[in-house]
Amino acid sequence: MDSGTHITDRDTCTGYHIQDRKGKWDKMGRIERFWARLRNGEVLVADGAAGTYLQSQGLGAGRAPEVWLFEQPDRIGAMHRAYIQAGADLILTCTFGGTRYRLKREGLSDQVSEVNRRAAELARQAAGDEVLVVGDMGPTGQLLKPLGATTREEVAEAYAEQAVGLIEGGVDLLLLETMSDLEEAKAAIEGVRRVTDLALICTFSFDTHGRTMMGIRPAQAAREMAPWVEGIGANCGRDPAEFPGFIQDMRQVAPEAVLWAKPNAGLPQLVGAQAVYTATPTDMAEIALRLVAAGAQVIGGCCGTTPAHIAAMAAALRGKQRVESLVPETVDHTE
Repeated sequence: MDSGTHITDRDTCTGYHIQDRKGKWDKMGRIERFWARLRNGEVLVADGAAGTYLQSQGLGAGRAPEVWLFEQPDRIGAMHRAYIQAGADLILTCTFGGTRYRLKREGLSDQVSEVNRRAAELARQAAGDEVLVVGDMGPTGQLLKPLGATTREEVAEAYAEQAVGLIEGGVDLLLLETMSDLEEAKAAIEGVRRVTDLALICTFSFDTHGRTMMGIRPAQAAREMAPWVEGIGANCGRDPAEFPGFIQDMRQVAPEAVLWAKPNAGLPQLVGAQAVYTATPTDMAEIALRLVAAGAQVIGGCCGTTPAHIAAMAAALRGKQRVESLVPETVDHTE
């Protein structure tokens, strides 16, 4: 990553302008409490799935969850509140597909800022001042050159554009999740750092025999990403029972990193016309305890998890609220 991509003046940046927000000092208080809790060894609970949860609430098959930000905003807000009531300390915005590439499928590629800002505002309204809002950014779905037609610069610009909308809507930190390609992840980080110095987390999906679909193992992802972000981890995947091993591998090569884990509720089984995820809330609660033992400090769920899963995980973690982990004071994003 080129030096100089870390922009400390978040009010002026390449082609964008991020306005100061009225709640600036409230945000600082939330973020400071978040890092203080992690430094103190606490384990924090993240929310569960958005896409599969919204499908259970009536989102049509094949439709992007982001369309409900405008068509059914009350249901988006209700989802956030359900996870908060279940015990989540932080919630993700409904923007997994919020880059211009993914939004193009719904005819929204020219509304990236509006989509991401609206999602952040809805999450912020539900979260209040105590729960953190994490700006969620998923993969673009594009292959970078030379494997595909998309350039690194185009990907970086897409993530910068998404990050601006999320920041304007009031997120507290940012998350790159379900990554599989190190080059896309690096381009995404470069783009985000052009527009903000908010804390950034990066998690990968190790869904192919312990590797990402691009062949990356957990230790390699941690080794290459940890110097550039404030947290690393794993999400999605196949079998949640694999996740403690992923986290252990990451911790061995990045012992000071904050480790995140958001596994699926297993793989879906087709029952009639409905996809049913096999891991029960009790199963996921047991996995949560194993994740703590492996070193994870932020634990939630991905596809197939519901507020019931998160409630069970949160309850299990109540008695296991400390891990031996250090959080770096700062991260140098330049070489």
